[in-house]
Amino acid sequence: MQYLFRLIEKLAEDDLSTVLIHGESGTGKELVAKAIHAHSERKKHNFVPVNCAAIPDDLLESELFGHTKGSFTGATSSKVGRIEYAEGGTLFLDEIGDMKPVLQAKLLRVLQEREFEPVGALKPIPVDVRVIAATHRNLEDLVSQGQFREDLYYRLSVVPVIIPPLLSQDALRTLAGCPWRGNVRELENLVQHMSILHGGKIVTREDLPPKYCETEATSQDPALPQQPGQQTIEPEQLHLFSNTHQGQEEDWPDEGIDFNAIVNDFETQLIVQALKMSDGNKKEAARILNLKRTTLLEKIKKKNIQDAWQSS
Repeated sequence: MQYLFRLIEKLAEDDLSTVLIHGESGTGKELVAKAIHAHSERKKHNFVPVNCAAIPDDLLESELFGHTKGSFTGATSSKVGRIEYAEGGTLFLDEIGDMKPVLQAKLLRVLQEREFEPVGALKPIPVDVRVIAATHRNLEDLVSQGQFREDLYYRLSVVPVIIPPLLSQDALRTLAGCPWRGNVRELENLVQHMSILHGGKIVTREDLPPKYCETEATSQDPALPQQPGQQTIEPEQLHLFSNTHQGQEEDWPDEGIDFNAIVNDFETQLIVQALKMSDGNKKEAARILNLKRTTLLEKIKKKNIQDAWQSS
């Protein structure tokens, strides 16, 4: 994290280069983008965030580039897009990996030519804006799959910034299995304890106080009654995959496995289980899965599993 702070300072000094921020959901990608803007010469102008996954595809172009009066049905007046609104400041494109190819091409022109065309306009408009993009997805994989333009990827990734997660998976599983008799106060004390002793690096299971490692096998304290309707999640949702032979390589077929299909099925089952636990409440399901609500909605739409939880 100390390295990240120093990098933010350097990026603020050079307020022209595009920045691509990588990090899991919840690691603070927008906070980093805001910090870069706030410490740069552009702080006197607007910081304009755009969530590319939250805005429908048919509206995103107009939101970004604006439109002229009469450019399409319903365009009763001209509209300033967010690129133009960010003039002199910073445009933050969150979840850039979800942007469709046709808009990727138009964004590339903004970065290369420093100009853009509103929907329905006949001539380009020059713009002075710094672009900071963020994603939780692997853009290199998307490039190899033909879902993201290679030239745009390299144009965005002039200065890549990687935000580390707070905990290792082992530490997360261990803490998830603790009874937490002291509730929020106990959690707050542990966070303070860990930040003092292990500041600036990822917390591993070995860094946790011994008492938390000793109780990891108990996901529900037997001394405390289970509240009506309360459900617990086993580490890594293992109960969803009891029919698989984890770790038994001799059961694998000689021709190998379809890795992408298995990962997709794994993800689908996790989403369905979270929807079951939340009785279809997508906001609560997103919280259970530690995903942004917009990210979960996109996955549900792509997998066409809107009602699958009701019959599973």
